[in-house]
Amino acid sequence: MPEKITVPTLGESVTEATVSKWLKSQGEKVIADEPIVELETDKVNVEVPAPSNGVLGNIKVKEGETVNVGSLLGTINESSSDEIVKTKEVKSYNPPKKQTKPIEDKKNNVKKKKTTESLIDEPVLKLKDEKIEDEPLILEQVHEEKKISRKPIFTKEEAQVSPAARKMASEAKIDLEQVKGTGKNGIILKEDIMALMGSKPAPSERKIKYGPEERVKMTRLRLTIAKRLKEAQENAAMLTTFNEVDMSEVMSMRNQYKEEFQNNYGVKLGFMSFFVKACVIGLKNFPAVNSEIQAEEIVYKNYYNISIAVGTDRGLVVPVLRGTDEMSFADIEKNIASLSQKARDGKITIEDLQGGTFTITNGGIYGSMLSTPILNPPQSAVLGMHNIVERPVVINGNVEVRPVMYLALSYDHRIVDGKEAVSFLKIIKESLEQPKRLFLNI
Repeated sequence: MPEKITVPTLGESVTEATVSKWLKSQGEKVIADEPIVELETDKVNVEVPAPSNGVLGNIKVKEGETVNVGSLLGTINESSSDEIVKTKEVKSYNPPKKQTKPIEDKKNNVKKKKTTESLIDEPVLKLKDEKIEDEPLILEQVHEEKKISRKPIFTKEEAQVSPAARKMASEAKIDLEQVKGTGKNGIILKEDIMALMGSKPAPSERKIKYGPEERVKMTRLRLTIAKRLKEAQENAAMLTTFNEVDMSEVMSMRNQYKEEFQNNYGVKLGFMSFFVKACVIGLKNFPAVNSEIQAEEIVYKNYYNISIAVGTDRGLVVPVLRGTDEMSFADIEKNIASLSQKARDGKITIEDLQGGTFTITNGGIYGSMLSTPILNPPQSAVLGMHNIVERPVVINGNVEVRPVMYLALSYDHRIVDGKEAVSFLKIIKESLEQPKRLFLNI
C-alpha cells in the first residue's frame, strides 16, 4: 500500500508553505528519512524526509504551489528490499585506486615510474613553472628598482601633471593614475582632464546583462517580511526615541581583554554581548518593554529571550537567544556566532526564530548612522544600534573627541509610555558608559 507524504507541522503560527523544489523525481528510488522535497515557509526552508523505503510515486503538488499543513504532497510506492540495497550500494563511496601507470615526460618523451620522490617534487616544479610564467614582470621591476639609484625625472606627484590639470582633477575627484598624458614627456594637461570628463561612461554591467528592467518573483520569506512590517506600522502606535552613547569605556575594556577572552573561550569578544546584558538590566526595570498585547490583555514576560536581527542573502531573519539573563558574556557571543552562521548557511530552524520577547538590530555593521527600526510583532519594542563615529563631546566644560554611537528605541505606545521608553534607553546608556555596572547587575 502506498505511503503518504504530507506537509508536517511547521511550528507556531505557520499554517502553509510553498513547494520550493522536489529533490527526487517520480519513479526514483528513495530511502527512509532521505530528504525528498523542500518547502519554503514564511520563516525558513524545511526538507521533508521520505516516510519509508520505496519508489517515489505520484507527485500531487507541483513546484511553486502553496499547500496547508497536513496536505498530501505525494506517495511512496513499495519496492523490493534488493532494490533498496542496490541503491545504497550505488551511493556508497569507493576510494580511487592508486595510479600505477608511468608518468610521461612531454619534453623528453621519457617514461618514469611514479615514485614517492616524484610525487613530492612534481608539484614543487609545477609551482615554480607557474611563478616564472605569471610574475616575470614583477620580479624584473623589483630588480630594476634596486639598480636605479636616482629618481625618475617625471612623477605624477611632481612635474608629470600641469598645475591647471591638477586643480581640475582635485575639484572633480579624478584619479590621475587613470589619465593618460598627451603633453611632452607624458605630462597630463588640462585638455586631458577635460577630454576624460567629456567622455561618456559605459552602461552598467547589470543593464548589459539583464536589460533596462528586471522582474524577479519575490520569495515567500520576502513577501512575509513585507507583510509583517506593514502590519506592525498599521496595528501598533509606533514611536521612536533616541539617545547617544559614549563607547570609550566599552572599547577600552574590549581592547584590554579581547585576546585573553578569545584564548579562554574560543570566541571573539564583540559589542553585542555588552548590549544584550545592558538590555536585560533595562527589561528587568521596565517590564512593559518586555511585554505584548493579546486581545484585551497585556502579557508581561518574566524571561528574557533576545531576538538578534541577521541579514542573509534570502532576507532578514531574527534568531532568538533564550534565557539571556542566565548567560555569561562568552555564552552570548558563542550563541550569536552559531545562530548567525546557521542563518547565513540557510540552516536556521523554525524553533530558532520563535519565542523572542525583545529585538536588537545592528545597522551599524553596514555603516548606518541613524534609523528608526520597525517592531517585530508581537513584541512591544526594538533597539537599533548604529555605527561608532568619533564626535566632539563636552566633558566637564571641555570639548573632547569621543567614539559615539546613536541608539534608537522604537516601541508600541499603546503599552509603553514615553517615560518608560526614555528611562529604559537611559539605563542602556549608563550601563555602556560604565560597563562595570553590567557585572554588578545595577
